[in-house]
Amino acid sequence: MSDLQAALTDLAPQLGGTRIEGLRRLSGGASQETWAFSLDGERPLILRRKPPGTASVTGTATPLATEAALIRAAAKQGAPVPEVLAICDPDSDVGEAYVMAAVEGETLGKRIARDDNFAAIRPKLAFQCGEALARIHAIPLDGSLPPLNRSSALEELAKYETVYRSLGARRPILEAAFRYLKDRAPPLDRPVMLHGDFRNGNIMFHPETGLAAVLDWELVHIGDPAEDMGWVCTASWRFGGQKPVGGFGDYADLLAGYEAAGGTPIPLERVLYWQMLGSLKWGVMCEGMYASFANGTDPSVERAMIGRRTSECEIDLMALLERAA
Repeated sequence: MSDLQAALTDLAPQLGGTRIEGLRRLSGGASQETWAFSLDGERPLILRRKPPGTASVTGTATPLATEAALIRAAAKQGAPVPEVLAICDPDSDVGEAYVMAAVEGETLGKRIARDDNFAAIRPKLAFQCGEALARIHAIPLDGSLPPLNRSSALEELAKYETVYRSLGARRPILEAAFRYLKDRAPPLDRPVMLHGDFRNGNIMFHPETGLAAVLDWELVHIGDPAEDMGWVCTASWRFGGQKPVGGFGDYADLLAGYEAAGGTPIPLERVLYWQMLGSLKWGVMCEGMYASFANGTDPSVERAMIGRRTSECEIDLMALLERAA
């Protein structure tokens, strides 16, 4: 029996069972591991764990205990999230981690945006995304949760421009987008709890019922509610779909779902601003990945391939700048 399986077996009574079966790793990376297993051969569960030997928090400075607490807070607001069953301390045998109930559905963005299995439910998905965001944004900003980073549009631009300048890049379209967005940055006049990475690929959808769960909370922070909306509309997350919201829906449905679930109305122009900022941010990230390939820091083919996508972001930015003109 592996050390992890033994540790989870000791945790089984807290989860409501006696034994762990079928433990297998689903994915891994610098910030976390994801494992699947079943409790007593019946209930499927998921473990999110910090890789042993790394820093005590994820790469985005959000401890897994904070991530789990925010998922529970979102559940209290009626947001579709997995049920968090246990939170493990860094000094536990499991390590820094939490266990949640598995959710049935699909997370591959291309399938959700284009496969026939989702054709019947696809027209409802943008509305459901709006509803989910309204409930996430309703999480109280009080002392019941751990402190989180707060970021405005200008602060986001400053952060990514610093990265961009450090790369020594000279890309006129990115330069124009930085100037345009800085001149029109909205104030952070209504801060809310943000998911931070709300997009097709981080949302689980069921082909019969639609939105099943919002996943991957490691970028959670406080900011402008339109930031989450603009990110799910960013063209890079449409996976070949033709609709602006995740490749599967329309702006009007996203905004209508948000208002229907109690969210304060948000002008489309503000969503488009954050959509442009999203394309700029992803463009800078792609440029950074190419730089890591070019300088040999990470010579993987994946880094080179993603690095080439900066040009896609430039096309998106050109279209948005033309629309705003």
